[in-house]
Amino acid sequence: MAAGTAQPGGEAAPALQAGRPEAEALRRFRSFAVSSLGMDRECLPSLEGLRVSERRTAQLLGAWIRAASESAGPDGSAVREALLPLADRFRLALRSTQGARRASGAPRTSRRRAVSAAIDRVGDAFFALDADTGAIADANPAAGALLGTTRDALLGRDAMSFVPDSQRNTWWAELDAVTEGAETRRFRAALRDVRGQPVAVETRITRFATRQRTLALCVARALNSG
Repeated sequence: MAAGTAQPGGEAAPALQAGRPEAEALRRFRSFAVSSLGMDRECLPSLEGLRVSERRTAQLLGAWIRAASESAGPDGSAVREALLPLADRFRLALRSTQGARRASGAPRTSRRRAVSAAIDRVGDAFFALDADTGAIADANPAAGALLGTTRDALLGRDAMSFVPDSQRNTWWAELDAVTEGAETRRFRAALRDVRGQPVAVETRITRFATRQRTLALCVARALNSG
């Protein structure tokens, strides 16, 4: 597979690996975003014990927001408009844990519901994969539920162990393609849960390039079996 490249205009971010601070920052941002959009008052992100590079974290959050917007369909613009100010607040909070709040205001109730629903859809199954090795660097609880296990049990595992043999060429071809271009990849394929049962999914993959490798941010939505 092709190696990833540094993002233009900035210092390259380190590879995202399970247990790395950047992976933890992404998990905390997702929790912060869901909490902020679900309440009428502003929330503060939980940053206790978190030590990360602001620039590298901002690059990763930007890639995740693009993936979330892509997966939201017609609500994509609303998702992006709601998440970008939250990403700004998260980044500012990283600079000072004494907490400069940005008075950006909460989204209107109707838009908040649409954005929260879109994030819930993203949460159906989110994986961050090392596009070279297929290792799972990050996942959310719903990804674990989709595969019949826990999120923590997924971290560091070979993603291909959750793919039927007949589907592995398809997944590797898509991971190869996302390393070679910036466009979001969309395809239908199958995963396999811990019991060996196939799970049909519609998947979108967005590239997050680093100097060492390329991270594939995958949003997989289960298809109705009926």
